[in-house]
Amino acid sequence: MYTIGLDSGSTTTKGVLFAKDQLVDRYLIPTAGNPRKAMTEVVEYFKEQSGLTKVKLVTTGYGRKLIPADLVMTEITCHGKGAEYLLPGVTQVIDIGGQDCKAIQLNGKGNVTEFSMNDRCAAGTGRFVEVMMRTLGEEITDIDRFVQVATPITINSMCTVFAESEVISLISKGEERADIALGVLHSIAQRISSQYSKLRPKRGERILFTGGLSKSTAFTSVLAQYVAAPVLTDELSQFAGAIGAAQIGIKKLY
Repeated sequence: MYTIGLDSGSTTTKGVLFAKDQLVDRYLIPTAGNPRKAMTEVVEYFKEQSGLTKVKLVTTGYGRKLIPADLVMTEITCHGKGAEYLLPGVTQVIDIGGQDCKAIQLNGKGNVTEFSMNDRCAAGTGRFVEVMMRTLGEEITDIDRFVQVATPITINSMCTVFAESEVISLISKGEERADIALGVLHSIAQRISSQYSKLRPKRGERILFTGGLSKSTAFTSVLAQYVAAPVLTDELSQFAGAIGAAQIGIKKLY
């Protein structure tokens, strides 16, 4: 039996393919403003690569209802199950996507007990970092190298528009671009730690960090400072939602 877990995000669309309970493939493409097309492309990729004719599809994320699926699940639920798959027993999750940030508390078995979600403001999201890095003339994918020896400068604005103006002002004053970039990471980590604290986590409890920004070792390190706890990642962290969707499908559809 084959199951596809599909996570339709605002920036990227992620998919995983499971054969029974074994992960056999993964695929990620830009959503590019057309979630229906991106989701269809990911499904077709798996079918072509594996020669599948019969497969169960579980969707989650922003565009989860845009294509026919065997099961449609909310992203918070899927991220909980995906986190449990990546780090069994984990009870704290921070997920930073392109347009939202989620702090999720689990019961140690992948079930959500509480969560806090910011999806009304770009502050604290991957989009915010992308805009600031573009203003600094750098790519977000190069952020770790860029801030490697930097000293953070305080960024006071968290609104994307005002923060961009503040960054431009700092550049005009001759501040080092790398220092500004690291300051941006600190400002985001501070905001997210405040959101995370609303869940009243146990002090020092380990956190699984998922989403696109989890690929940045620099940001992961900064985030750990602000939440005062070990922040762990996995090479599959960006696929947590898709993995969770597939795991739920495996249990419910067979």
